[in-house]
Amino acid sequence: MKIITVSAVVIVREDGWVLTVRKNGTTGFMMPGGKPETGEDARTCALREVREELGLVLESHQLADLGVFEARALNEPDMTVRAHVFTVRGLTPGVLDTVQAAAEIAELKWVNPATERENQADLNLSHIFPALV
Repeated sequence: MKIITVSAVVIVREDGWVLTVRKNGTTGFMMPGGKPETGEDARTCALREVREELGLVLESHQLADLGVFEARALNEPDMTVRAHVFTVRGLTPGVLDTVQAAAEIAELKWVNPATERENQADLNLSHIFPALV
């Protein structure tokens, strides 16, 4: 299996629900994020991706390391995703209200990581959701 390296950001509301995204032309939901550009570290990639995909401008200190996890890639057959995952907590409702789908993102969906299973990426189900609950 070929490995795709990405950064992913778990945005956690006060109630513990997290923001998932669905890319154009797909049916499954994943965390916002993506592949690093040349010379970009995981944290810088995460900050750029949430800005591009959600219009959300974060500071480096707002990202907390959750870990590096591997799982079957959602949208690329026979591929494994290796994700450096960060969490963001404590954003105000006003800031969260400004988040909107941009770039290749078709849909945003807030989910409860303790119960959500429908159309979720393996990375979410196997690693991210269990780490949050």
